[in-house]
Amino acid sequence: MRRLPRSLSGWTMAVFGVLAAALGAVGLVAPDVLLTTMGFEPVPAGARAEGDHTLVFLTASSMAALNMGVYYVLAALADWRAFFRWTVPFRLLTCAVFTLAVVTGRAPSGFLGVGLWEGLGAVVTGAALWREGRSARTEPAAE
Repeated sequence: MRRLPRSLSGWTMAVFGVLAAALGAVGLVAPDVLLTTMGFEPVPAGARAEGDHTLVFLTASSMAALNMGVYYVLAALADWRAFFRWTVPFRLLTCAVFTLAVVTGRAPSGFLGVGLWEGLGAVVTGAALWREGRSARTEPAAE
């Protein structure tokens, strides 16, 4: 039997989860592609300075994105709305931190897309949860 998310908020989580998992997989398999997507200039193989651990951090963050994506999809399939609610403020915080990194010059402007993706996802999930909560309050009780 094939299971799909049962709510609009579940669909927002599933879509975000699939995208996060896919980008995490890209970062593990083709790190330069992910770096370019985020607006970073990849360093050619063999040209990294001694002690440059960029690929280590990229591997760690890519693995975290893959795991997070899977968690989001599993939560969506379980329609675990408490988890959906928990993600909203932390995704907004991520948006703020990533945006601030661009504004302060710690990250290139292309990285702004990552922050906006997080923020937009949080707003869409929050709006879906709000709508579902409102619908639940206005529906007549089952007899």
